[in-house]
Amino acid sequence: MERLEELKTEAAQELEAISNLKELEPWQVRYLGRKSALTQLLRGLAALPLEERKAVGAAANQVKAALEAGWKRKEAALKEIELAGLLGAKPTDVTLPGRPVSLGRLHPTTQTLRQICGIFAGMGFQVVEGPEVEWDYYNFEALNIPQGHPARDMWATFWIDVETEGGERPMLLRTHTSPMQIRIMEKTRPPVRVVVPGKVYRYEATDVTHEAMFYQIEGLAVDKTITMADLKGVLLEFARHLFGQERRVRFRCDYFPFVEPGMEMAIDCLMCQGAGCRLCGHTGWIEILGAGMVHPEVLRRVDYDPEIYTGFAFGMGIERIPMLRYGIDDIRLFYSNDLRFLRQF
Repeated sequence: MERLEELKTEAAQELEAISNLKELEPWQVRYLGRKSALTQLLRGLAALPLEERKAVGAAANQVKAALEAGWKRKEAALKEIELAGLLGAKPTDVTLPGRPVSLGRLHPTTQTLRQICGIFAGMGFQVVEGPEVEWDYYNFEALNIPQGHPARDMWATFWIDVETEGGERPMLLRTHTSPMQIRIMEKTRPPVRVVVPGKVYRYEATDVTHEAMFYQIEGLAVDKTITMADLKGVLLEFARHLFGQERRVRFRCDYFPFVEPGMEMAIDCLMCQGAGCRLCGHTGWIEILGAGMVHPEVLRRVDYDPEIYTGFAFGMGIERIPMLRYGIDDIRLFYSNDLRFLRQF
């Protein structure tokens, strides 16, 4: 009990002498912290007889409450003194206008994504989204890429093994947005016109042109009498809306397992206008997307009769578009959160 009185008196005297907030924090640690003498005394109560334990415990709690109340009063008083000093040192002109509020901006990837979706929405396409964690069936099997197919090497995959009632089933982080083609056609009868934006994942080293996670947008249209001419017309209209009405496009054969025939689309170089430069590899053309007519086997899997219905599909990487439009030479800048880069958009 004598020690408690000594602590109370000693702490009160030191608290009275404190003149700024910096000195207050060490005082609080010394007298109210977990390793303070008061805390140690409270922990030692178990060694006392029951009656003494009750009396000393009650007194110790009173001392602790008094010290905490004194600490809070001192803190409030010091803050008032500090505020008064700040106001006295530099008077505030209350007639001045307030500071402008900084407004956030959309990420350049989001801006591009919304613009692309808006272009296709204007041509009658719906915008839908799908799961980023996908079954092997939707990501590969239903898209005409069975187990052991060499085309699987085109997609370096993050695999996830999942236990289900029927045993272990392979899941993965989707490698493209194409699985939504199957999911949509399973639930929808033609006509179908959708675009599917979203994140995709590839197990590969990052460099100026590759990232382990990036954005894609997939397009799908299925109906009676759809032809390659419809696909070319839609993509030409898209390119001119996005890159300018003077844009020229080029289509060349390419291979994708879920379309037949497949093709790539390139636009004339934005930098050299098709004359040839370092950006386009001196070819005058820059590839921006892959496309093709939906493979008949893919249509059969979703119970669409390929003798009646035809369709086209296309897909592109979103980051590639602003890289071309603004001359960005490193895809990693989009995910580095460097405000010097982001503020430019």
